[in-house]
Amino acid sequence: MQLIENTSHQKLRGGYYTPPTIASFLLQWGAHGIPHPEILEPSCGDGVFIEQLKLLELDFSSFLGIEYDSEEAEKAARIILRDKKVKNCDFHEFCLTTRKKFDLVVGNPPFIRYQYYTESMQVLAAEIFKKAGMKYSKLTNAWVTFIVGSSLLLKEKGRIAFVVPADLLQVTYAKQLRDFLIETFNQVNIVSFEELVFDGIQQEVVLLLCERDGTNRRSIDHIDVKNAESLHLLLDKGMQFKAKTINKNSDKWSYYFLSNEEISFLDGLSSNENENIGRFASVEVGITTGANQYFCVPKEIVERYDLTRFANPMVGRSVQVPSLLFTQEDWLKNVDKGSRAFLLNFNSGKAVAKHKGARDYIAFGESLEIDQGYKTSIRDDWFVIPSLKLSDALFLRRNHSFPRLVLNCASAYTTDTMHRVFFKLGTDPKSFIASFYNSFSFAHAEIVGRNFGGGVLELMPKEVESIYLPYGNNSDLFDDIDVMFRAGEPIEKILDYTDQKILIEKKGFPKELVTLGRNIWRKLSTRRMRRSKK
Repeated sequence: MQLIENTSHQKLRGGYYTPPTIASFLLQWGAHGIPHPEILEPSCGDGVFIEQLKLLELDFSSFLGIEYDSEEAEKAARIILRDKKVKNCDFHEFCLTTRKKFDLVVGNPPFIRYQYYTESMQVLAAEIFKKAGMKYSKLTNAWVTFIVGSSLLLKEKGRIAFVVPADLLQVTYAKQLRDFLIETFNQVNIVSFEELVFDGIQQEVVLLLCERDGTNRRSIDHIDVKNAESLHLLLDKGMQFKAKTINKNSDKWSYYFLSNEEISFLDGLSSNENENIGRFASVEVGITTGANQYFCVPKEIVERYDLTRFANPMVGRSVQVPSLLFTQEDWLKNVDKGSRAFLLNFNSGKAVAKHKGARDYIAFGESLEIDQGYKTSIRDDWFVIPSLKLSDALFLRRNHSFPRLVLNCASAYTTDTMHRVFFKLGTDPKSFIASFYNSFSFAHAEIVGRNFGGGVLELMPKEVESIYLPYGNNSDLFDDIDVMFRAGEPIEKILDYTDQKILIEKKGFPKELVTLGRNIWRKLSTRRMRRSKK
Protein backbone atom coordinates (compact mmCIF):
# COMPACT_ATOMS: atom_id res chain seq x y z
CA MET A 1 0.00 0.00 0.00
CA GLN A 2 1.09 3.58 -0.41
CA LEU A 3 2.71 4.14 2.96
CA ILE A 4 6.20 5.52 3.37
CA GLU A 5 7.76 7.11 6.43
CA ASN A 6 10.12 9.75 5.05
CA THR A 7 8.91 12.84 3.24
CA SER A 8 9.79 12.26 -0.40
CA HIS A 9 8.40 12.58 -3.89
CA GLN A 10 6.99 9.08 -3.52
CA LYS A 11 5.26 9.98 -0.27
CA LEU A 12 3.81 13.19 -1.63
CA ARG A 13 2.47 11.26 -4.61
CA GLY A 14 1.43 8.27 -2.50
CA GLY A 15 2.86 5.74 -4.89
CA TYR A 16 3.44 2.05 -4.32
CA TYR A 17 2.22 -0.25 -7.03
CA THR A 18 -0.29 -3.05 -7.04
CA PRO A 19 0.89 -6.65 -7.50
CA PRO A 20 -0.35 -7.91 -10.92
CA THR A 21 -2.29 -10.80 -9.35
CA ILE A 22 -4.35 -8.36 -7.28
CA ALA A 23 -4.92 -5.99 -10.22
CA SER A 24 -6.07 -8.97 -12.31
CA PHE A 25 -8.50 -10.13 -9.63
CA LEU A 26 -10.04 -6.69 -9.12
CA LEU A 27 -10.64 -6.31 -12.84
CA GLN A 28 -12.17 -9.77 -13.20
CA TRP A 29 -14.46 -9.30 -10.20
CA GLY A 30 -15.47 -5.83 -11.31
CA ALA A 31 -16.22 -6.70 -14.92
CA HIS A 32 -17.90 -10.04 -14.19
CA GLY A 33 -21.42 -10.12 -15.63
CA ILE A 34 -21.31 -6.53 -16.96
CA PRO A 35 -21.52 -6.38 -20.78
CA HIS A 36 -19.00 -3.92 -22.28
CA PRO A 37 -18.24 -1.99 -19.06
CA GLU A 38 -16.94 1.56 -19.09
CA ILE A 39 -13.99 1.54 -16.66
CA LEU A 40 -12.27 4.30 -14.70
CA GLU A 41 -9.00 4.06 -12.78
CA PRO A 42 -8.59 7.25 -10.71
CA SER A 43 -4.88 6.83 -9.95
CA CYS A 44 -3.39 4.64 -12.66
CA GLY A 45 0.32 5.09 -11.91
CA ASP A 46 2.51 3.51 -14.57
CA GLY A 47 -0.27 1.24 -15.84
CA VAL A 48 -0.36 -2.02 -13.84
CA PHE A 49 -4.13 -2.30 -14.26
CA ILE A 50 -3.91 -1.40 -17.94
CA GLU A 51 -1.35 -4.17 -18.50
CA GLN A 52 -3.61 -6.69 -16.76
CA LEU A 53 -6.64 -5.53 -18.73
CA LYS A 54 -4.64 -6.15 -21.87
CA LEU A 55 -3.50 -9.62 -20.74
CA LEU A 56 -6.99 -10.68 -19.64
CA GLU A 57 -8.52 -9.64 -22.96
CA LEU A 58 -11.65 -8.54 -21.14
CA ASP A 59 -14.56 -7.24 -23.19
CA PHE A 60 -14.83 -3.58 -22.23
CA SER A 61 -16.24 -0.48 -23.89
CA SER A 62 -13.70 2.11 -22.68
CA PHE A 63 -10.96 2.62 -20.12
CA LEU A 64 -9.97 5.99 -18.69
CA GLY A 65 -6.92 6.30 -16.44
CA ILE A 66 -6.33 9.43 -14.36
CA GLU A 67 -2.81 10.11 -13.10
CA TYR A 68 -1.50 13.24 -11.37
CA ASP A 69 2.20 12.52 -11.91
CA SER A 70 3.17 13.41 -15.48
CA GLU A 71 6.01 10.87 -15.77
CA GLU A 72 3.83 8.00 -14.59
CA ALA A 73 0.97 9.14 -16.84
CA GLU A 74 3.34 9.06 -19.80
CA LYS A 75 4.38 5.48 -18.99
CA ALA A 76 0.77 4.38 -18.76
CA ALA A 77 -0.10 6.18 -21.99
CA ARG A 78 2.57 4.21 -23.90
CA ILE A 79 0.81 0.89 -23.23
CA ILE A 80 -1.00 -0.11 -26.40
CA LEU A 81 -4.62 -1.03 -25.70
CA ARG A 82 -7.74 -0.30 -27.72
CA ASP A 83 -10.31 2.16 -26.37
CA LYS A 84 -7.92 3.28 -23.64
CA LYS A 85 -7.14 6.85 -22.65
CA VAL A 86 -4.83 8.25 -19.96
CA LYS A 87 -5.40 11.76 -18.66
CA ASN A 88 -2.67 13.62 -16.75
CA CYS A 89 -4.66 15.61 -14.18
CA ASP A 90 -5.78 15.72 -10.55
CA PHE A 91 -8.55 13.24 -9.78
CA HIS A 92 -10.18 15.67 -7.34
CA GLU A 93 -10.71 18.20 -10.12
CA PHE A 94 -11.80 15.53 -12.58
CA CYS A 95 -14.33 14.14 -10.12
CA LEU A 96 -15.96 17.52 -9.59
CA THR A 97 -16.08 18.58 -13.26
CA THR A 98 -16.81 15.46 -15.31
CA ARG A 99 -20.33 14.50 -16.32
CA LYS A 100 -19.34 11.01 -17.36
CA LYS A 101 -20.45 7.95 -15.34
CA PHE A 102 -18.81 4.53 -15.21
CA ASP A 103 -19.82 0.90 -14.70
CA LEU A 104 -16.63 0.10 -12.81
CA VAL A 105 -14.08 2.18 -10.91
CA VAL A 106 -11.00 0.17 -10.01
CA GLY A 107 -7.55 0.76 -8.60
CA ASN A 108 -5.13 1.40 -5.77
CA PRO A 109 -5.80 4.92 -4.45
CA PRO A 110 -2.90 6.96 -3.05
CA PHE A 111 -2.14 6.91 0.67
CA ILE A 112 -1.44 10.60 1.35
CA ARG A 113 -1.99 12.26 4.70
CA TYR A 114 -3.80 15.58 4.85
CA GLN A 115 -0.66 17.58 5.64
CA TYR A 116 0.92 16.53 2.32
CA TYR A 117 -2.04 17.74 0.28
CA THR A 118 -1.62 21.02 -1.58
CA GLU A 119 -3.98 23.77 -0.46
CA SER A 120 -6.01 23.44 -3.67
CA MET A 121 -6.33 19.67 -3.18
CA GLN A 122 -7.61 20.21 0.36
CA VAL A 123 -10.31 22.54 -0.95
CA LEU A 124 -11.31 20.12 -3.71
CA ALA A 125 -11.35 17.14 -1.34
CA ALA A 126 -13.70 19.05 0.96
CA GLU A 127 -15.98 19.73 -2.04
CA ILE A 128 -16.09 16.01 -2.88
CA PHE A 129 -17.17 15.22 0.65
CA LYS A 130 -19.78 17.97 0.59
CA LYS A 131 -21.18 16.61 -2.68
CA ALA A 132 -21.49 13.18 -1.03
CA GLY A 133 -23.22 14.67 2.02
CA MET A 134 -20.24 13.99 4.28
CA LYS A 135 -18.04 16.04 6.59
CA TYR A 136 -14.38 16.51 5.74
CA SER A 137 -11.70 16.62 8.43
CA LYS A 138 -7.95 16.98 8.62
CA LEU A 139 -7.67 13.34 9.69
CA THR A 140 -8.96 12.19 6.30
CA ASN A 141 -6.45 10.37 4.13
CA ALA A 142 -6.41 10.60 0.33
CA TRP A 143 -7.56 7.00 -0.16
CA VAL A 144 -10.81 7.83 1.65
CA THR A 145 -11.44 10.81 -0.64
CA PHE A 146 -10.73 8.71 -3.73
CA ILE A 147 -13.26 6.07 -2.70
CA VAL A 148 -15.95 8.65 -1.96
CA GLY A 149 -15.27 10.47 -5.24
CA SER A 150 -15.24 7.24 -7.22
CA SER A 151 -18.59 6.25 -5.75
CA LEU A 152 -20.05 9.51 -7.04
CA LEU A 153 -18.94 8.65 -10.58
CA LEU A 154 -20.78 5.33 -10.84
CA LYS A 155 -23.84 4.70 -12.93
CA GLU A 156 -27.07 3.78 -11.17
CA LYS A 157 -25.82 0.21 -11.24
CA GLY A 158 -22.08 -0.08 -10.82
CA ARG A 159 -19.11 -1.37 -8.85
CA ILE A 160 -15.93 -0.17 -7.22
CA ALA A 161 -12.95 -2.46 -6.60
CA PHE A 162 -10.01 -1.05 -4.66
CA VAL A 163 -6.90 -1.99 -2.72
CA VAL A 164 -7.14 -0.08 0.57
CA PRO A 165 -5.43 -0.10 3.99
CA ALA A 166 -6.93 -2.42 6.58
CA ASP A 167 -7.53 0.84 8.47
CA LEU A 168 -10.85 0.80 6.63
CA LEU A 169 -12.07 -1.90 9.00
CA GLN A 170 -11.38 -0.24 12.31
CA VAL A 171 -9.90 3.27 12.53
CA THR A 172 -12.09 6.13 13.73
CA TYR A 173 -11.36 8.47 10.80
CA ALA A 174 -12.75 5.85 8.38
CA LYS A 175 -16.04 5.30 10.27
CA GLN A 176 -17.84 7.91 8.20
CA LEU A 177 -16.64 6.11 5.07
CA ARG A 178 -17.91 2.78 6.39
CA ASP A 179 -21.33 4.31 7.02
CA PHE A 180 -21.30 5.92 3.56
CA LEU A 181 -20.48 2.64 1.81
CA ILE A 182 -23.26 0.79 3.63
CA GLU A 183 -25.77 3.45 2.57
CA THR A 184 -24.47 3.72 -1.00
CA PHE A 185 -24.01 0.07 -1.99
CA ASN A 186 -26.23 -2.99 -1.79
CA GLN A 187 -23.37 -5.42 -1.23
CA VAL A 188 -20.03 -4.62 0.42
CA ASN A 189 -17.36 -7.33 0.28
CA ILE A 190 -13.99 -7.35 2.02
CA VAL A 191 -11.15 -9.69 1.07
CA SER A 192 -8.30 -9.81 3.58
CA PHE A 193 -4.98 -11.67 3.56
CA GLU A 194 -3.26 -13.86 6.11
CA GLU A 195 0.08 -12.69 4.75
CA LEU A 196 1.32 -9.21 3.87
CA VAL A 197 1.00 -8.79 0.11
CA PHE A 198 3.17 -5.73 -0.61
CA ASP A 199 6.86 -6.61 -0.55
CA GLY A 200 8.84 -4.70 2.06
CA ILE A 201 5.83 -2.84 3.46
CA GLN A 202 4.27 -3.66 6.84
CA GLN A 203 0.96 -1.98 6.01
CA GLU A 204 -1.86 -4.53 5.96
CA VAL A 205 -4.27 -4.11 3.06
CA VAL A 206 -7.68 -5.45 2.12
CA LEU A 207 -9.66 -5.50 -1.11
CA LEU A 208 -12.83 -3.44 -1.06
CA LEU A 209 -15.47 -4.74 -3.48
CA CYS A 210 -18.75 -2.83 -3.56
CA GLU A 211 -21.76 -3.28 -5.82
CA ARG A 212 -24.86 -1.18 -6.42
CA ASP A 213 -27.59 -3.18 -8.16
CA GLY A 214 -30.70 -1.02 -7.81
CA THR A 215 -32.35 -3.10 -5.08
CA ASN A 216 -33.11 -2.22 -1.46
CA ARG A 217 -31.04 -5.02 0.06
CA ARG A 218 -28.03 -4.19 2.27
CA SER A 219 -25.47 -6.85 3.14
CA ILE A 220 -21.78 -7.35 3.80
CA ASP A 221 -19.30 -10.22 3.68
CA HIS A 222 -15.70 -10.81 4.61
CA ILE A 223 -13.42 -13.48 3.19
CA ASP A 224 -9.91 -14.23 4.42
CA VAL A 225 -7.40 -15.77 1.97
CA LYS A 226 -3.79 -16.77 2.48
CA ASN A 227 -2.10 -14.45 -0.01
CA ALA A 228 -2.53 -12.75 -3.38
CA GLU A 229 -1.91 -16.02 -5.24
CA SER A 230 -4.91 -17.53 -3.43
CA LEU A 231 -7.31 -15.10 -5.07
CA HIS A 232 -7.74 -17.52 -7.96
CA LEU A 233 -9.71 -19.74 -5.57
CA LEU A 234 -12.38 -17.05 -5.35
CA LEU A 235 -12.44 -16.78 -9.12
CA ASP A 236 -12.77 -20.56 -9.47
CA LYS A 237 -15.80 -20.48 -7.15
CA GLY A 238 -17.51 -17.87 -9.30
CA MET A 239 -16.68 -14.99 -6.95
CA GLN A 240 -19.68 -15.73 -4.76
CA PHE A 241 -19.97 -13.89 -1.45
CA LYS A 242 -22.35 -14.56 1.40
CA ALA A 243 -24.81 -11.95 2.62
CA LYS A 244 -24.28 -11.13 6.28
CA THR A 245 -26.66 -8.76 7.99
CA ILE A 246 -25.15 -5.33 8.59
CA ASN A 247 -25.01 -4.27 12.23
CA LYS A 248 -25.25 -0.47 12.15
CA ASN A 249 -24.33 -0.33 15.84
CA SER A 250 -20.95 -1.93 15.17
CA ASP A 251 -18.24 0.73 14.91
CA LYS A 252 -15.73 -1.54 13.18
CA TRP A 253 -15.85 -3.90 10.24
CA SER A 254 -13.32 -6.29 11.81
CA TYR A 255 -16.57 -7.65 13.27
CA TYR A 256 -17.26 -9.37 9.94
CA PHE A 257 -14.26 -11.67 10.13
CA LEU A 258 -16.71 -13.89 12.02
CA SER A 259 -19.63 -16.15 11.18
CA ASN A 260 -23.22 -15.04 11.78
CA GLU A 261 -23.33 -17.25 14.88
CA GLU A 262 -20.18 -15.67 16.28
CA ILE A 263 -21.40 -12.16 15.46
CA SER A 264 -24.70 -12.85 17.24
CA PHE A 265 -22.78 -14.07 20.31
CA LEU A 266 -20.67 -10.90 20.48
CA ASP A 267 -23.76 -8.76 19.96
CA GLY A 268 -25.08 -10.27 23.16
CA LEU A 269 -21.93 -9.35 25.07
CA SER A 270 -21.93 -5.79 23.73
CA SER A 271 -25.58 -5.18 24.53
CA ASN A 272 -25.21 -5.95 28.25
CA GLU A 273 -24.32 -2.51 29.65
CA ASN A 274 -24.37 -3.79 33.23
CA GLU A 275 -21.51 -6.20 32.59
CA ASN A 276 -18.56 -4.29 31.23
CA ILE A 277 -15.38 -2.85 32.71
CA GLY A 278 -16.83 0.68 32.75
CA ARG A 279 -19.59 -0.46 35.10
CA PHE A 280 -17.02 -1.16 37.82
CA ALA A 281 -14.08 1.13 37.01
CA SER A 282 -13.07 4.19 35.01
CA VAL A 283 -10.10 4.11 32.64
CA GLU A 284 -7.75 6.98 31.76
CA VAL A 285 -4.58 7.25 29.72
CA GLY A 286 -1.33 6.94 31.61
CA ILE A 287 0.88 9.88 32.54
CA THR A 288 2.08 11.97 29.60
CA THR A 289 5.65 12.91 30.45
CA GLY A 290 6.51 14.40 27.08
CA ALA A 291 9.82 12.50 27.11
CA ASN A 292 9.66 9.04 28.67
CA GLN A 293 13.34 8.32 28.07
CA TYR A 294 14.24 11.39 30.14
CA PHE A 295 11.72 11.23 32.98
CA CYS A 296 11.70 7.43 33.37
CA VAL A 297 15.10 6.40 34.64
CA PRO A 298 16.99 3.44 36.13
CA LYS A 299 18.50 3.38 39.61
CA GLU A 300 21.89 4.39 38.22
CA ILE A 301 20.59 7.83 37.17
CA VAL A 302 18.83 8.34 40.50
CA GLU A 303 22.09 7.66 42.35
CA ARG A 304 24.32 9.64 40.00
CA TYR A 305 22.28 12.82 40.44
CA ASP A 306 21.12 12.11 44.03
CA LEU A 307 17.46 12.22 42.96
CA THR A 308 15.98 9.85 45.55
CA ARG A 309 13.55 12.47 46.91
CA PHE A 310 12.19 13.04 43.40
CA ALA A 311 12.10 9.38 42.29
CA ASN A 312 8.84 7.40 42.45
CA PRO A 313 8.14 3.74 41.64
CA MET A 314 6.89 3.26 38.10
CA VAL A 315 6.20 0.53 35.57
CA GLY A 316 6.07 1.13 31.86
CA ARG A 317 6.58 -2.10 29.97
CA SER A 318 4.71 -5.39 29.78
CA VAL A 319 7.90 -7.39 30.44
CA GLN A 320 8.13 -5.65 33.82
CA VAL A 321 4.76 -7.10 34.87
CA PRO A 322 4.99 -10.88 35.40
CA SER A 323 1.40 -11.53 36.47
CA LEU A 324 -2.05 -10.06 37.11
CA LEU A 325 -0.59 -8.53 40.28
CA PHE A 326 2.25 -6.00 40.43
CA THR A 327 3.87 -5.98 43.88
CA GLN A 328 6.60 -4.06 45.65
CA GLU A 329 8.77 -7.13 45.26
CA ASP A 330 8.15 -7.16 41.49
CA TRP A 331 9.14 -3.50 41.34
CA LEU A 332 12.37 -4.10 43.30
CA LYS A 333 13.29 -6.89 40.89
CA ASN A 334 12.90 -4.43 38.02
CA VAL A 335 15.12 -1.95 39.88
CA ASP A 336 17.83 -4.60 40.35
CA LYS A 337 17.66 -5.50 36.65
CA GLY A 338 18.48 -1.91 35.72
CA SER A 339 15.03 -1.23 34.29
CA ARG A 340 13.64 2.27 34.02
CA ALA A 341 11.73 1.75 37.24
CA PHE A 342 11.66 5.34 38.56
CA LEU A 343 9.53 8.29 37.45
CA LEU A 344 11.05 11.68 38.25
CA ASN A 345 8.61 14.13 39.81
CA PHE A 346 10.25 17.53 40.29
CA ASN A 347 7.06 19.05 41.75
CA SER A 348 7.89 22.67 40.90
CA GLY A 349 10.72 25.05 40.19
CA LYS A 350 10.92 25.97 43.89
CA ALA A 351 11.37 22.33 44.90
CA VAL A 352 14.48 21.91 42.78
CA ALA A 353 16.07 25.35 43.24
CA LYS A 354 18.18 24.28 46.22
CA HIS A 355 18.97 20.77 45.01
CA LYS A 356 22.17 20.55 42.96
CA GLY A 357 21.47 17.12 41.50
CA ALA A 358 18.02 18.16 40.29
CA ARG A 359 19.43 21.36 38.78
CA ASP A 360 22.17 19.40 37.03
CA TYR A 361 19.74 16.85 35.63
CA ILE A 362 17.37 19.57 34.43
CA ALA A 363 20.31 21.31 32.76
CA PHE A 364 21.20 18.00 31.15
CA GLY A 365 17.65 17.77 29.79
CA GLU A 366 17.92 21.27 28.36
CA SER A 367 21.19 20.33 26.65
CA LEU A 368 19.20 17.57 24.93
CA GLU A 369 16.45 20.10 24.11
CA ILE A 370 13.87 18.10 26.06
CA ASP A 371 12.38 21.44 27.06
CA GLN A 372 11.69 22.19 23.37
CA GLY A 373 9.34 19.25 22.88
CA TYR A 374 5.65 19.86 22.15
CA LYS A 375 4.36 18.61 25.52
CA THR A 376 7.16 20.07 27.62
CA SER A 377 7.33 23.49 25.97
CA ILE A 378 3.73 24.39 26.87
CA ARG A 379 4.26 23.89 30.63
CA ASP A 380 5.06 26.70 33.05
CA ASP A 381 8.04 24.63 34.22
CA TRP A 382 8.89 22.18 31.44
CA PHE A 383 10.19 19.57 33.90
CA VAL A 384 7.02 19.42 36.04
CA ILE A 385 4.80 16.55 34.87
CA PRO A 386 1.04 17.16 35.27
CA SER A 387 -1.66 14.68 36.33
CA LEU A 388 0.50 12.46 38.51
CA LYS A 389 -2.29 10.24 39.81
CA LEU A 390 -1.77 6.76 41.18
CA SER A 391 -4.24 4.20 39.88
CA ASP A 392 -5.72 1.07 41.43
CA ALA A 393 -4.92 -1.06 38.42
CA LEU A 394 -3.15 -0.93 35.08
CA PHE A 395 -4.27 -1.95 31.60
CA LEU A 396 -1.65 -2.39 28.92
CA ARG A 397 -2.41 -0.10 25.99
CA ARG A 398 -0.78 -2.42 23.48
CA ASN A 399 -0.90 -6.17 23.89
CA HIS A 400 0.47 -9.11 21.99
CA SER A 401 -0.72 -12.60 22.92
CA PHE A 402 -3.63 -11.44 25.06
CA PRO A 403 -4.85 -8.28 26.86
CA ARG A 404 -3.46 -7.56 30.32
CA LEU A 405 -5.22 -6.10 33.36
CA VAL A 406 -3.01 -5.79 36.46
CA LEU A 407 -3.69 -4.93 40.11
CA ASN A 408 -1.31 -2.16 41.19
CA CYS A 409 -0.17 -3.14 44.70
CA ALA A 410 3.20 -1.41 44.36
CA SER A 411 1.73 2.12 44.22
CA ALA A 412 3.54 2.49 40.91
CA TYR A 413 2.97 5.28 38.41
CA THR A 414 2.73 4.48 34.74
CA THR A 415 3.28 6.41 31.51
CA ASP A 416 0.99 6.42 28.49
CA THR A 417 2.22 2.93 27.56
CA MET A 418 -0.41 1.74 30.04
CA HIS A 419 -3.85 3.02 30.99
CA ARG A 420 -4.77 3.90 34.57
CA VAL A 421 -7.76 2.06 36.03
CA PHE A 422 -9.68 3.54 38.99
CA PHE A 423 -12.18 1.36 40.84
CA LYS A 424 -15.68 2.66 41.48
CA LEU A 425 -17.24 2.51 44.93
CA GLY A 426 -18.07 -1.05 45.92
CA THR A 427 -15.76 -2.77 43.44
CA ASP A 428 -13.69 -5.55 44.99
CA PRO A 429 -10.14 -5.26 43.55
CA LYS A 430 -9.25 -8.96 43.36
CA SER A 431 -12.69 -9.98 42.08
CA PHE A 432 -12.48 -7.30 39.40
CA ILE A 433 -9.06 -8.39 38.15
CA ALA A 434 -9.76 -12.13 38.30
CA SER A 435 -13.08 -11.68 36.47
CA PHE A 436 -11.29 -10.28 33.42
CA TYR A 437 -9.28 -13.40 32.67
CA ASN A 438 -11.77 -15.44 30.64
CA SER A 439 -12.46 -16.24 27.00
CA PHE A 440 -15.49 -13.95 26.67
CA SER A 441 -13.59 -10.84 27.79
CA PHE A 442 -10.61 -11.73 25.63
CA ALA A 443 -12.77 -12.28 22.54
CA HIS A 444 -14.63 -9.02 23.10
CA ALA A 445 -11.34 -7.12 23.53
CA GLU A 446 -10.22 -8.29 20.08
CA ILE A 447 -13.35 -6.76 18.55
CA VAL A 448 -13.43 -3.43 20.39
CA GLY A 449 -9.68 -2.86 19.98
CA ARG A 450 -7.69 -2.33 16.81
CA ASN A 451 -4.78 -4.15 15.18
CA PHE A 452 -1.39 -2.69 14.42
CA GLY A 453 1.71 -3.94 12.61
CA GLY A 454 3.64 -6.68 14.36
CA GLY A 455 0.50 -8.36 15.64
CA VAL A 456 -0.26 -5.72 18.28
CA LEU A 457 -3.75 -5.21 19.76
CA GLU A 458 -4.29 -1.63 20.94
CA LEU A 459 -7.17 -0.49 23.12
CA MET A 460 -7.95 3.08 24.15
CA PRO A 461 -9.65 3.95 27.48
CA LYS A 462 -13.25 4.04 26.21
CA GLU A 463 -12.69 0.79 24.38
CA VAL A 464 -11.32 -0.82 27.53
CA GLU A 465 -14.38 0.35 29.47
CA SER A 466 -16.67 -1.30 26.89
CA ILE A 467 -15.12 -4.79 27.27
CA TYR A 468 -17.49 -7.41 28.63
CA LEU A 469 -16.70 -8.32 32.26
CA PRO A 470 -18.44 -11.23 34.04
CA TYR A 471 -17.86 -9.57 37.39
CA GLY A 472 -18.66 -11.57 40.49
CA ASN A 473 -17.21 -12.76 43.76
CA ASN A 474 -14.09 -14.19 42.16
CA SER A 475 -11.51 -13.05 44.70
CA ASP A 476 -11.01 -16.69 45.73
CA LEU A 477 -9.58 -17.36 42.25
CA PHE A 478 -7.11 -14.47 42.27
CA ASP A 479 -4.21 -16.21 44.02
CA ASP A 480 -4.53 -19.34 41.88
CA ILE A 481 -4.40 -17.28 38.68
CA ASP A 482 -1.40 -15.36 40.01
CA VAL A 483 0.48 -18.58 40.76
CA MET A 484 -0.26 -19.91 37.26
CA PHE A 485 1.00 -16.72 35.62
CA ARG A 486 4.20 -16.64 37.65
CA ALA A 487 4.83 -20.32 36.88
CA GLY A 488 4.72 -19.48 33.18
CA GLU A 489 1.62 -21.55 32.43
CA PRO A 490 0.26 -21.13 28.85
CA ILE A 491 -2.65 -18.73 28.63
CA GLU A 492 -4.84 -21.51 27.21
CA LYS A 493 -4.35 -23.52 30.41
CA ILE A 494 -5.17 -20.48 32.54
CA LEU A 495 -8.34 -19.91 30.51
CA ASP A 496 -9.32 -23.56 30.91
CA TYR A 497 -9.31 -22.93 34.64
CA THR A 498 -10.97 -19.51 34.68
CA ASP A 499 -13.62 -20.38 32.06
CA GLN A 500 -14.66 -23.37 34.09
CA LYS A 501 -14.75 -21.49 37.40
CA ILE A 502 -16.08 -18.09 36.27
CA LEU A 503 -18.19 -18.70 33.17
CA ILE A 504 -19.53 -22.21 33.70
CA GLU A 505 -19.72 -22.73 37.48
CA LYS A 506 -20.40 -19.18 38.70
CA LYS A 507 -22.17 -17.55 35.74
CA GLY A 508 -23.93 -20.68 34.51
CA PHE A 509 -23.03 -20.44 30.83
CA PRO A 510 -23.34 -23.73 28.91
CA LYS A 511 -20.06 -25.33 27.96
CA GLU A 512 -20.90 -25.09 24.24
CA LEU A 513 -21.20 -21.30 24.48
CA VAL A 514 -17.94 -21.02 26.38
CA THR A 515 -16.25 -23.09 23.66
CA LEU A 516 -17.68 -20.72 21.05
CA GLY A 517 -16.25 -17.73 22.92
CA ARG A 518 -12.83 -19.38 23.17
CA ASN A 519 -12.83 -20.20 19.46
CA ILE A 520 -13.68 -16.59 18.57
CA TRP A 521 -10.75 -15.35 20.64
CA ARG A 522 -8.44 -17.93 19.05
CA LYS A 523 -9.57 -17.00 15.55
CA LEU A 524 -9.13 -13.27 15.99
CA SER A 525 -5.93 -13.30 18.04
CA THR A 526 -4.25 -15.92 15.83
CA ARG A 527 -5.02 -13.93 12.71
CA ARG A 528 -3.72 -10.76 14.33
CA MET A 529 -0.50 -12.33 15.58
CA ARG A 530 0.34 -13.86 12.21
CA ARG A 531 1.51 -10.35 11.28
CA SER A 532 4.35 -10.57 13.84
CA LYS A 533 5.83 -13.60 12.11
CA LYS A 534 6.29 -12.06 8.67
